[in-house]
Amino acid sequence: MAIPTLTLVGAGPGDPELISLKGIKALSKADVVLYDALVHPDLLVHAPEEAIKIFVGKRSGFCEFAQKDIHDLIVYHALHHGHVVRLKGGDPFVFGRGYEEITHARNFNIATEVIPGISSCIAVPEAQHIPLTCRGINESFWVLTGTTMNHQLSNDIQVAVQSSATLVILMGMKNLRQIVEIFTTEGKTQTPVAIIQQGTWAEEKVAVGTIETIADLSEKQGLINPAVIVIGEVVALHPQFVREEVAKRFA
Repeated sequence: MAIPTLTLVGAGPGDPELISLKGIKALSKADVVLYDALVHPDLLVHAPEEAIKIFVGKRSGFCEFAQKDIHDLIVYHALHHGHVVRLKGGDPFVFGRGYEEITHARNFNIATEVIPGISSCIAVPEAQHIPLTCRGINESFWVLTGTTMNHQLSNDIQVAVQSSATLVILMGMKNLRQIVEIFTTEGKTQTPVAIIQQGTWAEEKVAVGTIETIADLSEKQGLINPAVIVIGEVVALHPQFVREEVAKRFA
């Protein structure tokens, strides 16, 4: 009988080539894989053919398994089959509830390991040539959730908007107009904004504008979660934003 083990693996932002080599090695030794909705299906080919593969993904308005059920599945399969790989989109500790899962597993004396992943909060803007920090423009960035556990907009956004930091907001599309209102109240209607839906996937969509225009642009393009909202002067470095500004000058 294999030793009961849980390995949390960050799958990265979507592109299956953005998982770590260590993550692939863990998958290759899995007896069971529990994977999320934001995990690219091509990653499952790295697991043994005989491994049990269970989809436990969550989408906005839809949940295959409640978090408690996922905890129970981890424990059951670790105790009965051995090595469970919990494959989570992005990084397991960035709004991923990964710490809750390893804590629950430890309560049953299950060995645990965490293999970090490339978080979408960094990778998705970078793939669009948006640096989260740039010398002479800003000195920091905030990563925030757009929807708290109580399904409300995070109060931290009210604090972050007072700074010159780049704001990276995950799971915020439902509250986009509320976010826009906060910036508008602060007189920051011309602050550049990018919304990147399904970043690094083949189905990626991008809207680039300002606080004043982004909500309408987003609706026009039909952008929904999963999406990353990036707000700050660094967004003006996006190639599309640069082209539009150049076009205005010569119009």
